[in-house]
Amino acid sequence: MLRAEHPVSRSMISSGTLKTLYTLKDAGYEAYMVGGGVRDLLAGIEPKDFDVATNAHPEQVKPLFRSCRLVGRRFVICHVRFGDEIVETTTFRGPITDLHKRDETGRILSDNEYGTLEQDALRRDFTINALYYDIRDFSIVDFTSGIEDMKQGVIRLIGDPELRYREDPVRMLRAIRIANKLRFRIDEATAAPIARLAPLLKEIPAARLFDEVLKLLLSREAEDNLYGLRVYGLFRQLFPALDRLLKQPDKLKFVNAALRNTADRIDKDLPVSPAFLYASLLWPAVEARAKEIRIEQACESVPAMQQAGDEIITRTIACVAIPKRFSLPMRDIWDLQPRFEQTTSNRARRLMTHPKFRAAYDFLLVRAESSGDAALKELAHWWTEAQKGGDLPPVPTEEAIETGGDGNAMPERKKRRRRGGRNRRSGASNGEHADSASGADMAPDAG
Repeated sequence: MLRAEHPVSRSMISSGTLKTLYTLKDAGYEAYMVGGGVRDLLAGIEPKDFDVATNAHPEQVKPLFRSCRLVGRRFVICHVRFGDEIVETTTFRGPITDLHKRDETGRILSDNEYGTLEQDALRRDFTINALYYDIRDFSIVDFTSGIEDMKQGVIRLIGDPELRYREDPVRMLRAIRIANKLRFRIDEATAAPIARLAPLLKEIPAARLFDEVLKLLLSREAEDNLYGLRVYGLFRQLFPALDRLLKQPDKLKFVNAALRNTADRIDKDLPVSPAFLYASLLWPAVEARAKEIRIEQACESVPAMQQAGDEIITRTIACVAIPKRFSLPMRDIWDLQPRFEQTTSNRARRLMTHPKFRAAYDFLLVRAESSGDAALKELAHWWTEAQKGGDLPPVPTEEAIETGGDGNAMPERKKRRRRGGRNRRSGASNGEHADSASGADMAPDAG
């Protein structure tokens, strides 16, 4: 496609990408902007990043850039840094043959084979991702009818769908994400094998799936992506502890409300947190397990929530990794939920000084907004008023506190046995231990 036939111009491309393209070109190599950057610009969307493809090998690319780093094991690529921008630069890949090392499911394990521009295009996943912007004449090179699929609004795999999914099962997740991002439909032949091949996701490293889930759910299209994951049977492979619970309308309503909250923050250019996202996503499973523990062990809300959080995270990371820098704040958000029921003056003011209070409070608001529980809404309103300064508002209704906002009565607290017998009590009545008695409310909460 000639320059006059498409809307992509150099003014739309990042400065780092242009420097990479021109440096490779001036050194005598072929250089193209490729993939999602070209696709998004054609669709009228601002790309998050840009990728470059070249016939230069990694060891030829590295000397051209002072800030170039080689990464990857299965296939070596170059990360060229310009300030905060990293331009991923890849050598043209060669065709897949029977000589490629694979596992028992067909997934490619070793792939350091170089090829030509056309061979590289046929190695791409979807036709709309195999479009190349040529820096020499500003044309777009298309070997796979990607331009036509862009016009038709179709997500189509290059080659045999089952074989391509077996080579890399993450392509099933990418199909859903890109289709919702562009408001395209997935081609019938591309969609057909997904539900049957969904279990192949178990072969993907948990750390890679963590990144893919963030792309799916930390986005404006998160609700649509969640729906797509569930329709094609992919969600149960990622979160088996949660899939069954989302069949309950109230649980699904909460998760969708949390995803909308994240999407709204993205629209407003506000920071979003993977910890808050995962805390919301796993909350139905954590909440359900905490209720079971409270009944089974006759324990109070805080220790039950702590145990439930540990159990659900342990089950989840067997499928999708959650780094500790996110799992620790997730636990804080969960653990603080039952403590919101403690609205006595000293405990309420102390809770507001907790480092994760704001995140936990925002979480409480999502719970209240998505719930039909009047007691929970009243509790959230109380905490909103409590943060305005001055005297604390009147304590929420006794019923709201006793049920924990979920309509289920909390186990009766065991009376703490006093030590020292009658003499100690009489001494306290004479003022000998008055300060220790008044300081009881200031003791740290259990857990």
